[in-house]
Amino acid sequence: MSGCVIPGSFDPVTRGHMDLIRRAAALFDRVTVVVMVNLRKQGSFTPEERVAMLEKACRNEEKVRVDRWDGLLSEYMRIRKEKTVLRGVRSGGEYDSEMTAAQANRVLNPEMETLLLPAAEGCAWISSSAVKEIAAFGGDIQDYLPPECAEEIITRLSNS
Repeated sequence: MSGCVIPGSFDPVTRGHMDLIRRAAALFDRVTVVVMVNLRKQGSFTPEERVAMLEKACRNEEKVRVDRWDGLLSEYMRIRKEKTVLRGVRSGGEYDSEMTAAQANRVLNPEMETLLLPAAEGCAWISSSAVKEIAAFGGDIQDYLPPECAEEIITRLSNS
């Protein structure tokens, strides 16, 4: 059985994240979405809230489960006996960053492989940061969020 891990901060989960998750579910027998803690980012949502939103957004995806991890991705992969990481890339700059991370992860865990999947048309510009910035200026972010948790995200971001 083949599986993959999709790590990220998901702060908040976006339509772009969900597109990647659904595409992964079409390619793999099982998909684990892992909410990671990014020490360089100040979160708008707690890790527990992000897990809950992802669980809600993925509830109809039979092959998908959601997990949380506070350490290194390479260690998560080793402990869970997972081999494949799937990352979405939206731009050349992001590709460069993901390549660097993949190489570092291979040094830390030589059994890991990282696959990079280009963002789907219409999703390449959508990021959690862009969604938060649009919301901060009063813009409508409804179309960039999974419908299952859009109201919760909009409420939180409009009150920030």
